[in-house]
Amino acid sequence: MEHQLTPDRYHPTIGSHEPVLSVSSGDTVSTTTVDAGGWDAGGDRVTSHGNAQTGPIYVGGAQPGDVLSVTLDRVWPNRGHGFCSRKILPNVLDPGHDGGVRESEWLRFVLDFASGSARIENPPVTLKDLVVPIRPMIGCFGVAPPQGQAISTATSGPHGGNMDYRGFGPGVTAYFPVFAEGALFHIGDGHGWQSDGEILGSGIEVSMDVTFTLVVIKNKTIRWPRGHNDDYIFTAGNCRPLDQAVQHSTSEMLRWLTDDYGLSLPDANILLGMFVQYEVGNVIDPAYTMICKMPRSVLPETAPAALVPS
Repeated sequence: MEHQLTPDRYHPTIGSHEPVLSVSSGDTVSTTTVDAGGWDAGGDRVTSHGNAQTGPIYVGGAQPGDVLSVTLDRVWPNRGHGFCSRKILPNVLDPGHDGGVRESEWLRFVLDFASGSARIENPPVTLKDLVVPIRPMIGCFGVAPPQGQAISTATSGPHGGNMDYRGFGPGVTAYFPVFAEGALFHIGDGHGWQSDGEILGSGIEVSMDVTFTLVVIKNKTIRWPRGHNDDYIFTAGNCRPLDQAVQHSTSEMLRWLTDDYGLSLPDANILLGMFVQYEVGNVIDPAYTMICKMPRSVLPETAPAALVPS
C-alpha cells in the first residue's frame, strides 16, 4: 500500500514519540522533510533548527529483536535553493589553526534542476566557477532507540541518527535494529550535495521530497546500521573517537559476512582484509560515523538469507 504523509509537526530528537502514521510491512510512504534550519519547500520556517525529523512512522509487526529495512526510492530537493556553511570546523584542523572564517558566514546555493547542478548565488570572483552536481542524500534518519530514549538529531548511534553519510541516497536500502514496538521511523536533514566528513558542519541544506519503502525482517539481530546499493554492501559505526567507530563498522561487516553469506570466520577475515573500503560519514558530530564497504562483486553467491541483497 502507498501512503501520502503531509507533516504538521517535527522532532529535534529521534525517540518514542507519538506516531504520525501507521503502516504495514512492505508499504511505501511519500512525504517531505524540512532542511536543517527548519525551512520547508515554500521557504517558510515551520520548526526550529537542528535536523528536525518528519515522523515517526509506526510499522506494524516490528518488535525489538527485528530489523527495519528502509529503501530510499526517491530523494530529491523540492525547492531551488539551499544553504551551506563556509567555515571548516576547528576539530578537523590542527589545534590553534584559524581557518579565517567567521562563524556566521553562510553561502546560499542555487539549484539548477535542468543541468542537475548547484552553484553559489552571487559568488566572489575566486569562486565564480565553483559548481557541484545535485547529489541528494539523507543526513539523519533512523528508528527509536531503546528504553524510551529520545536522542538528539545532532548525533548518532546504533539506532541511526545524524550519520551524514553521502551514500544514503536514492536507490539505497538501509537496515536498522528495532528497539521499540513499531520501530518508529524518523527521517530528515536532506542535503543536495555533501563531500566526505561534512567538515563544514553542513552539506547544501535543502528540504526534500522523499519516498521510501519500509519492510520488517523478523527475528533478525544486527548491532549497527547496514546498507547496500547496486555495487556495495556497507556498515556504519557511530561513535567517538574515530577508531572506535572503525571498530564498530568493521565488526558489523565481519558479522554480516559470516551470518548471512555463510563464510567461515577465517575466510571472512581474508576476504574483508583484501577488499574492504572505508568512507567517513561525519567527523564533526558528538558521534563520528565510519562506513565499512565491501564490493558486491567479490561476495559469494549464496542461498537467499535475511540480509543478502538480491
